[in-house]
Amino acid sequence: MLFNSFVYLALFLPVTVLVYFAIGSQLKHRLSITWLVAASLFFYGWWNPAYLGLIIGSGLFNFAAGMTLGAGKLGQKSRTALLAAAIAVNLGVLGYFKYANFFVDNINWLFGTDFYLGQIVLPLAISFFTFQQISYLVDAYRGETKDYDFLHYMLFVTFFPQLIAGPIVHHSEMMPQFDKDETYRPKRRNLQIGLTILIIGLFKKVVVADGIAAYATPVFAAAEAGQALSFGESWLGALLFAVQLYFDFSGYTDMAIGSARIFGIKLPINFYSPYKALNIAEFWRRWHMTLTRFITAYIYMPMSIHWARKGIEKNWGPSRQFWLSVAYPAMFAFFLAGLWHGAGWNFVIFGVLQGVYLTMNSVWREFRKKKLGHKLKHSTLPGRVAARTLTILTFVWSLVFFRAQTTDGAFALTSAMLGANGLGGGVEIIAATPAILVLITGFVAVLSLPNTQQFMLDYEPSTEPVHKEELSRLESVRWTPTARWAVLFAAMAVTALLSMNRVSEFIYFQF
Repeated sequence: MLFNSFVYLALFLPVTVLVYFAIGSQLKHRLSITWLVAASLFFYGWWNPAYLGLIIGSGLFNFAAGMTLGAGKLGQKSRTALLAAAIAVNLGVLGYFKYANFFVDNINWLFGTDFYLGQIVLPLAISFFTFQQISYLVDAYRGETKDYDFLHYMLFVTFFPQLIAGPIVHHSEMMPQFDKDETYRPKRRNLQIGLTILIIGLFKKVVVADGIAAYATPVFAAAEAGQALSFGESWLGALLFAVQLYFDFSGYTDMAIGSARIFGIKLPINFYSPYKALNIAEFWRRWHMTLTRFITAYIYMPMSIHWARKGIEKNWGPSRQFWLSVAYPAMFAFFLAGLWHGAGWNFVIFGVLQGVYLTMNSVWREFRKKKLGHKLKHSTLPGRVAARTLTILTFVWSLVFFRAQTTDGAFALTSAMLGANGLGGGVEIIAATPAILVLITGFVAVLSLPNTQQFMLDYEPSTEPVHKEELSRLESVRWTPTARWAVLFAAMAVTALLSMNRVSEFIYFQF
């Protein structure tokens, strides 16, 4: 079921909320949770009921493994073996559905074989609920989970606002909120805040992102068709997609956070103005933040710590220690992150490029620290502008591999962006002037206006605080529950609803 659909907005969400609070206000908390789990499973099964068994079975397996890990009755070696085995099962299931055909296709290409597995339909949200449950297993292994109730666990796995595309939450972030009596009583303030954030996300998706897609899509389609694009056409299309993806994913995140807040539940921030980042490391701390947190905690940091300790034991030189404890973990982590986004070499290239960017950023930071010292301690305005521009342009160039349907299409477009087809030529694939105006307006908005977390700052929209001292003058614009804002958001809601004339999935739904 899509957030940006009439069945979700007019039927599913209102009915789920009304029944949840009707039961909860009678102090029947367990029955409320049962209803919410059932509604979430219905939400998931709307796409394909056949895969309800997969998510329920996955929940049963991981709950049993987590309960065993947290019980403290096994020895350390047995607990470690169980954790490794449980993670392997999760990754094995994910690997089969998401990568089996990709692996077989590459084996056939390398060895001239003709193995065929048949069509494997990727279950919706499998990457997200798999990672979320792996984080639960690790938390249970560390003794950080206390609640071993299966019904509560299934709510943690299936809670529909964050089920399809995140945020990827820890058990300790969400479930303690359901232990509070106030969570089961409707509050006007939560409804006001939740609906406001929901409308912001809906407007971003169906009005802004889908509107920009009409300009970006033809450029990528032309590249896939083998049409030679000019330098201007290629960059315009890539930049437009970058803005489209920004509003598409931030729109989804807002709708997830807003839907949860109507129930009185706060989710973690997952998107925080990434195009304002001054370097690629900061960028990934702002873009899909919970995925970056997962990759950092469970892949990058363990590898980095392992090689750092090895370097001390072996007395390796600083250069070798840097490459093994910083560069190698970054490359490997983002190779996996790229592959996580999809089973295709274009996603692998996208991930590897991020690893290269992060390594180059680390090298530059080391150079600044050792060679330039205090001279560049405080960035100047021109320096910040240059850093932000470089970060955006390098990410946009790599984003072509993320968006393209094939590697051939991606290389055709990136080659054109490097001037392979000449620097001249007008924009013929799309109307130049409207597209340029849309692009300029989009970037002005994302670089100057407050993001949703800043706009809702005074009402704690998510689990993490936003620091007021970091805000610029424009970013200090804030929402309050007044008639003026109500009229504006009512107009935004009507505009968005009138624009919902076709099915348009969020881009991250495919992962």
